[in-house]
Amino acid sequence: MTFQAYIDNIYKKTGKTPDDFRKLAEKKGMLKPGVKAMQIVAWLKEEHGLGHGHAMAIYATFQGRKN
Repeated sequence: MTFQAYIDNIYKKTGKTPDDFRKLAEKKGMLKPGVKAMQIVAWLKEEHGLGHGHAMAIYATFQGRKN
């Protein structure tokens, strides 16, 4: 599966884009220095119902990945 396919599937499941998740993460304080990747992944899984791979894809967008 391509990276874009992960992003497309996340949108289909949640109705949210990576930018939407970034805004939610900022409000939640998840993008502050010191927050670990697995904390963000756990939040995405618990509060947004993402699987591990999809949560990692969203995390990758937070790190600057585009495709």
